[in-house]
Amino acid sequence: MKIKGKVWKFGDNIDTDVIIPARYLNTTDERELAKHCMEDIDPEFAKKVQPGDIIVAGESFGIGSSREHAPLAIKSSGVALVIAKSFARIFYRNSINIGLPILENEEVYDLVETGDEIEVDLDKGEIIVGDKKLKARPFPEFVKEIINYGGLLNYAKEKYL
Repeated sequence: MKIKGKVWKFGDNIDTDVIIPARYLNTTDERELAKHCMEDIDPEFAKKVQPGDIIVAGESFGIGSSREHAPLAIKSSGVALVIAKSFARIFYRNSINIGLPILENEEVYDLVETGDEIEVDLDKGEIIVGDKKLKARPFPEFVKEIINYGGLLNYAKEKYL
């Protein structure tokens, strides 16, 4: 799967309360969560993000609580992929569970700014920034399938029910 999109750059230690503020956790409606995604760090994010855009972040993206609301808000806002130097493990797993692709790469962050366009080949684990080709670990086949089905529940329904 190839993704080409505009970058939204965020720093280190972006926690789940920044991704989706706790005051909106009284709903699981994806459209409602998307309206408030990243609003405490960038009040215009939800209005400006476009389907296929890519979040690039620093260290420890998704730290904090283990709620699935955070990756769900990101995916529902139209973001196609998150690339960070590192992720909180529970955020990483929750993202895969809902079908939001995420990649770890140390180099991309220093090479891009918000508004830049990058291309990613998830199958190869390749990130293209300008004339540079960077590597990220590609997903194992079963994780690719989970993402392609739109999440773990859809994957399990298709495979086992």
